[in-house]
Parts: sequence; structure tokens; C-alpha cells
Amino acid sequence: MSLNAKQIGELVAELAPLLSGARLRDLVALPPRDVLLVLEPDPLDPAGPAVWRLRLSADGDAPRLHLQQGRQRNPSGPAGPFYQRVAAELADARLVSLAQVRGDRIVLLEFRETAANQRRALLAELTGRHANLVLLGRNDEVLALLVAPPPPKDGRPPRLVVGAAWQPPPGKPPAAAELDGVVAGFPEPHAPPPAVAAGHPQRAPLSWRVEAALSADVRERDRAAASKKLLARVDRKLGRARALLAGLEQKLAATSEAERVRLDGELLTACLGRLARGLDHVVVEDWYSEGAPQRRIELDPKRGPRENVERYFERYKKLERARAELPGELERARRRLADLEALRAATLDDASDLDALEEDAVDAGLLDPAQEGDPRKRKAPGPRVPYRVFQGCKGSEIRVGRTARDNDALTFKHARGNDLWLHTAEAPGSHVVLCMGGRRGEPDPEELLDAAHLAVHFSPLREAKVASVHVAPRKLVHKPRGAKAGLVTLSGGRRIELRMQPERIARLVRPERAS
Repeated sequence: MSLNAKQIGELVAELAPLLSGARLRDLVALPPRDVLLVLEPDPLDPAGPAVWRLRLSADGDAPRLHLQQGRQRNPSGPAGPFYQRVAAELADARLVSLAQVRGDRIVLLEFRETAANQRRALLAELTGRHANLVLLGRNDEVLALLVAPPPPKDGRPPRLVVGAAWQPPPGKPPAAAELDGVVAGFPEPHAPPPAVAAGHPQRAPLSWRVEAALSADVRERDRAAASKKLLARVDRKLGRARALLAGLEQKLAATSEAERVRLDGELLTACLGRLARGLDHVVVEDWYSEGAPQRRIELDPKRGPRENVERYFERYKKLERARAELPGELERARRRLADLEALRAATLDDASDLDALEEDAVDAGLLDPAQEGDPRKRKAPGPRVPYRVFQGCKGSEIRVGRTARDNDALTFKHARGNDLWLHTAEAPGSHVVLCMGGRRGEPDPEELLDAAHLAVHFSPLREAKVASVHVAPRKLVHKPRGAKAGLVTLSGGRRIELRMQPERIARLVRPERAS
């Protein structure tokens, strides 16, 4: 819903006598499209408020101006360059006039006694989807724009250009019905204007009607958007928590085989003389089962006899360690999952304070802090690459695939043959490439640990304390014909057992730079 030209004219006529001559005491930036001017009347009216709060909004769905009741909570995060420029230019300036321009949906706020000691003006173009806020200089030249309009499709120069004179929107102002003392077309508020003698509901009833009607709709829309955004973050964490719990339960089920693995190792030890490199299995009598039936034991043909025996005993020890550690990890994983499910339910509750809910969730470690980019440092996006980039402790580049298709692209298009490829051994996850820069030989052990930690971090096992990671030169990684995205086979390499170090992950992930 938008204000039409006639309604804006009525509002300006109501507000101008109240605000003319007031001094700007504060400017509250409300990205992405709003600004709040805190104005101190001069002279002070004993029967009036100490300050007027004038809200200007270039919101495309509800562009508006009105006096705002109550204080405004300052938003977190840096303000953009437009807000900074306006705050610097209009600091402690005096509002000398408030007027409608050309009988259109445009309002001009003219200031004197500015920081530059020159006339400055704030122009609010409340023109629907193309609404904008513009800072004007002494001769109506454009000093700053809240929204840079796209260039016209016919090749003509844009209407609004920083440094050039302001040009009004094309066309004639739309016709509108008389207001007859109220804002026509707005539904009746659920409650009558509060009787506040020193406030604006009685002294500026039209403004109050605009705030009661449009601002309520905007708050409801903004809450729905904030709830959706928070819910998406919670759902991402929930997906990871469920995958982690499923992985831990699978590992716990595997520990029931620990004793059988040990017995297979004993059987292999007894028939060590029958083993040879190249065998993929051996059939022995199982003395540990009633009747000593024949038992087939799988072997790794690339390993020698002694290595195959040791592999079974190492597997047994690993399962025993997991049996001791997994109950505690499972309890923590279940508790985290329950907390996230409760957070999701609270996010869907219309009565919840979403800001407080998010703050508590971040403090409890359920959510990561929202990444708010500084608009002053934004750069034009470059070409997308299929990986994130991290830096090892000695300066080497470590690349982590983003999606299953990106994993394939990283491994087979963005990695050299001697680069090291890593992936979690017992769970899906991102492909990781430790770039060797053309060097041959073994990588730095600490950088290898960095890359292995990232492989676990970007997998469902990110909360685990221990994990296994495959490591192989990229040239030993192959893509089977017709295999689904992300699926590969190895013709060599090794497997390392990793005890996770949270401080290492904190060092690696914090300086992440998305590429």
C-alpha cells in the first residue's frame, strides 16, 4: 500500500508547522530503506514533546513519511555510505522547511546551518517501487543516493546521477481523491488514537493513521522475513545435527563387531604363512565358532601379510576406543538436536522475540553469529569458483568443495596431479585439496593436519572428536563412468586417524574468504 500525492500533500501540510525550525539531534540509519530523523523543536513547546521522530521510508512496498511514536532500537552492523554521508552533512543542522514537490509523491526537507555551512536538502521520492532518498547540495545537485537506479533500457543517461542536478520523475503526478481530514483508503485502526497531550496522535492525526496502518503491515512483513531467515539457519544446523547423530549411531552399531574383528586377526595370525601380497581374501577354519566352520576373511591385496594382520588389530582397537567414547558423544548430539528442535519451535511461535531468540542461540553455541557484511567494503562479485579457500599454517592454499557437483569440478578441473586430495573415510562430505604448488614429496605435516581438519569440519562428522580421513595424490583419484556427482574411487593413498583440535578449526575457519 502506498500514499498517493494528495495524501502526501495533506501530511506535509500537517507536519510542516510542527517541524519547521527544529534542529536535527540524531539520525538513525535503518537499512535497507529507512531513516529516522530525531528533531528538537525550536523554541521548545511546554505542551509538546521534547523531540519529534520523523520516519522516512523508501520501502518499495510501503513508501511513507510519518511521525513515529516511541524510541527506535538502533540496528546492529555498519551503516552504508549513504547514511554516513547524510549524517555527516546534516549533523546538528536546522530544518527550515518541509514541502511537497510539484504536487507529486515527493517531499523536500531543506536544512540550514549544516556542517558545510551551505544549504542541504533531503529529498524523499515516495514513488512506489521506485522510491528513493536523495541528498541534495546547494544548487540541487545530487550528493548521494540511497538506491542507485538501473540505467534506462533505451540507452538514455540515468535520471539520477551523483554530481548532476536532480531531475524529477517523468510524467504527471497521479490524480487522487480528497482526504476529508483522514487518510483515505486506510482501514480503521483497531484502537483509537491514544490521548497523549504532549505526543503527536492528537496534534498530527493523519500521521498517526499512516503509522498505525502502514507501519503495522511493514512490521508484520519484516517479522515474517526475519522468521524465515532465522528458520533457514536453524534448519541447516538441524540437518547437520541429525546427520551427525545418524553417523554416531552407525558407528556405535559397528562397535558390536569389535570382538569378531579381533578373532579374525587371531585367525590371520595363525595362518600367516598362507598369506601373500595380492590376495583379496583367505578361507580359514573358524576355531572360535562351534564346529569350526569355514570363514572367509577379506584382505587388502595392496598390503603384505603382516600389514593385513595389523590392519585387523588396529581396527579392533579403534572400535574399542569408539565404544568407550561414543556414548558421551551420542548424549551431546541428542541434547544438541533437542535444543535445536526447541529453537525451531520457538522461531515458529508468533509471540517469540526473534532478536532475543537469535542472541540466546548464538550464546548457547546453537547458531553461528550472522555474517553481516560491511556495505562500505563490498566489491562487485567475481566469477564463481566451485570451492572455498582457506590458508594452511605455512601459507599453502586449501580448497574445499561447496556441493557434490562442485566437488567434481574442484578435484578434476581445479587441482594438479601432485596436489593432495582428502575426504572423510566414513561419511559423505566435501572434497578437500591441499595445493602443493608444483612441489613433489610429502606435505608439511601441520598443513596436512589443517586440510584433514577441514575435511571433517565440512562433513556430517564436524562435531565428532575422532575421525578417519583418506589422503591421496590427486592423480590417484578417479571418476567412474556414470557415477553420481561427488563419487570417486582411489587407486592408492592412505588413511589417517584424526583426533580433532577445535582450536585448529577456529584458526582455519575464521579467516575464510569465499571465492
